[in-house]
Amino acid sequence: MKNILVIGATGQIGSELTMELRSRYGNHHVVAGYIKGAEPQGVLKESGPSAIADVTDADAVAKVVRDYQIDTIYNLAALLSVVAERNPRLAWKIGVDGLWNVLEVAREYHCAVFTPSSIGSFGLSTPHVMTPQDTIQRPSTIYGVSKVTTELLSDYYYMKYGVDTRSVRYPGIISYVTPPGGGTTDYAVDIYYYAVRGEKFVCPIKQGTLMDMIYMPDALHASIMLMEADPAKLVHRNAFNLASMSFAPETIYASIKKHMPQFEMEYRVDPLKQHIADSWPDCMDDSCARQEWGWQPKYDLEAMTTDMLEKLRLKFNN
Repeated sequence: MKNILVIGATGQIGSELTMELRSRYGNHHVVAGYIKGAEPQGVLKESGPSAIADVTDADAVAKVVRDYQIDTIYNLAALLSVVAERNPRLAWKIGVDGLWNVLEVAREYHCAVFTPSSIGSFGLSTPHVMTPQDTIQRPSTIYGVSKVTTELLSDYYYMKYGVDTRSVRYPGIISYVTPPGGGTTDYAVDIYYYAVRGEKFVCPIKQGTLMDMIYMPDALHASIMLMEADPAKLVHRNAFNLASMSFAPETIYASIKKHMPQFEMEYRVDPLKQHIADSWPDCMDDSCARQEWGWQPKYDLEAMTTDMLEKLRLKFNN
């Protein structure tokens, strides 16, 4: 990778991925792509180039690729699961039609493309425990349907046109930097914010609901590591199961209570979020990622909790 475009650079993952890529490859080699109304701010704006790169406008994306001689595109444009369910047409327009535009640009200008998939690409008929890399995918949400489509479309462009497409199936991503924005796993971020602010947390997911999660530093490392991997060793491409930790609400609550004994939580289940969560795996088998490109997470739940609480206390001056 020499010159990189991050589409969706001001989003939850994109804002941190852009900065991590700049730290590795140099500020001026990483372009922060954004849409009107979501311009980069602060250090994201000041540390390197930025440009409008709306996936619904193929010409705009192509212009950025030409202007900055881009060879690698991280395409993070998508609506999160709960938001997508409320606006399915827009979710498809951004997630699928947008990817088509990106892949066409990549085909013309010989770019590699990373487009993340998700645990949401699975469904109720998928094995929920140690979900295999290759298994049935019959999601019941537009978010999941679009993610399965992006996996297949990315594979198609690799097989038919030779576009170097790669992706991972992200679990829920937990971060202290960017607030959550409408995902089913957002409770696992919110709970830390409430704890540090000294407020009772109302959990929208019922007790006992297991879901895969990952700490943001590991998610960023995995994304970059896959794009740097030797293509000759990749049996799979779109998309690798990615696992780090799996827990239910009561488990993360207990982890926080070890540090903050006065912290309180109650349950008030959100039917939509619970329906989505029930259709997702309890835990995924990520052995293919480990074998094919050396994936290994650095954080477990306890290490993440310690770091989250420390960083959020600094953030809120607590």
